[in-house]
Amino acid sequence: MDLEKVFHMTGGVGETSYSRNSSLQKKASDEVKLVTLETIEEVQRTLLPKSLGIADLGCSSGPNTLTTIRDIVETIEENCRSMEQPLPEFRIHLNDLPTNDFNAIFQSLPEFYKELKKGRIDGGPSIYIAGFPGSFYGRLFPDNCLHFIYSSFSLHWLSKVPSGLYDEGGRPINRGTIYISGQSPAKVSEAYNAQFRQDFSLFLSSRSQELVRGGKMMLILLGREGPSHADRANSFFWELLTRALGKLVDQGHVEKEMIDSYDVHFYAPTIEELENVVKTEGSFKVDHLQLFEVEKEVKSDDDGRSYGTKVSRTVRAIQESMIAHHFGEQIVDNLFEEYGRLLDEEVAKEDIKPITLVSVLTNL
Repeated sequence: MDLEKVFHMTGGVGETSYSRNSSLQKKASDEVKLVTLETIEEVQRTLLPKSLGIADLGCSSGPNTLTTIRDIVETIEENCRSMEQPLPEFRIHLNDLPTNDFNAIFQSLPEFYKELKKGRIDGGPSIYIAGFPGSFYGRLFPDNCLHFIYSSFSLHWLSKVPSGLYDEGGRPINRGTIYISGQSPAKVSEAYNAQFRQDFSLFLSSRSQELVRGGKMMLILLGREGPSHADRANSFFWELLTRALGKLVDQGHVEKEMIDSYDVHFYAPTIEELENVVKTEGSFKVDHLQLFEVEKEVKSDDDGRSYGTKVSRTVRAIQESMIAHHFGEQIVDNLFEEYGRLLDEEVAKEDIKPITLVSVLTNL
């Protein structure tokens, strides 16, 4: 499967779109907003660029990207006033895979510019925003054109499903599940870990050429605390999605072999795993590393949706393109309805919270 042609967040602004179902990601990003703004402030104070190059890698098509840009612009404005320095121009590079709904972002730009200029007599800051479709596992931008890179909830997606998930005869070895589970052979964890190391190393080497020396990256992705890959944080959510698929097998809507041959291209690293790749690759220095849990809201939201339904819609907005491609569009509604029900059952019994890993790296 060519992920660059298939994988994308659900576009548009409909009920199941990523734009309408990305509040959980925003909540996690808000938890470390101070770290993000302190990092960009340090970049500005240290490098004093006249033209500030910023990239958002994995920008998707929801409102979160422009909210982050606005926060960054306002922080730099305040910083420049305090330093009595002229405000730089802002060159914003928005990146995602070619199938991303870039048009949804571009259509919202006139209103975004209008809000930034509201109440100003100087016309506001000079901002130039452009889209750069392509995989961030490889080069995207010219040499030394960026000062700050931001990536939120994208780097846990691998460049491909690990090749080590099949035996010499081409048969799947991780049968009965779509991710690493407690019953998965050890080779499955090894294959996912090897793919992460390869991908993240390529990501670092590519970004080091695009960033100026002293430029920084703020990376936010899902992670895990301990060595076990079958944890009760992130992989458990894949276990529940497997169970939801199993229910459709029982109902005759999905063939069991279809589950055996489907594996997600996801990996949640530990702090140690991420740090080891950074040290081995050698282009960056680690400034900041932390894990945190985002408090969940189990009560229904303003639309009367339960926590399980809210998470189910979030996962659907991310995984629908892949699920529909492999299993067929006809199962999507029933699958995620069952998934939401299972989530509500589990959170009623146990407090399960995804773990987020945050890192700040400086280009050497």
